[in-house]
Amino acid sequence: MTRNVKISLAVVGAFALIVAALLFATRPGTPDTGAAAAGSPDALVTADSARLNEAPNASATLVEFADFQCPACGQVQPIMDQLVQQYGDRVQFVFRNFPLPMHQNAEAAAVAGEAARAQGAFHPMYERLFQTQRDWSESPDAATVFRGYAQDLGLDLAAYDAAVADPATAAKIQADKDAGTAAGVEGTPTIFVNGEKVQLRSVQDITDALDAAVNR
Repeated sequence: MTRNVKISLAVVGAFALIVAALLFATRPGTPDTGAAAAGSPDALVTADSARLNEAPNASATLVEFADFQCPACGQVQPIMDQLVQQYGDRVQFVFRNFPLPMHQNAEAAAVAGEAARAQGAFHPMYERLFQTQRDWSESPDAATVFRGYAQDLGLDLAAYDAAVADPATAAKIQADKDAGTAAGVEGTPTIFVNGEKVQLRSVQDITDALDAAVNR
């Protein structure tokens, strides 16, 4: 890793301890054996998977399974955005939904993200959902909050509403969850680099895995 990247990551390094602590709050009671789940990167990415960047010639693929209501995922979001900038077209960053049953509005947030993705606006909705997480997490009508975000982002609201109501949207989210479960995802955030699960304790765990992947 270059010195510039190390210095830049130092700015977000304070998130590392927070993320490490919060990971325990977003995983079910099943013991974590620490074993890394391995598999083909292609098995973790589909043609309609949400992407944080466009890097068709990337030599590495990072896939994050996340829950929009998960506090640890919210802490990771600005780190991911910074890594997208730092690694550029060398890494394809992919987001897959893994809403947890303990979070009452996570499923609705995932639907909002997918409805925005249908209009090419996944990334701005992704940022809005995470950055306002505390505002809607306990809302009794989160779907209305999310529709307001869609309006703020300039989306076609009729198309947004249609996507929210479309059973295909729920099926897409379920497909993400099924893929995560098959890959050994037990909680969020769970990150894979080129099909290998990253044991996430700090930001450097992610950058070490990315550096190894892009330099192979």
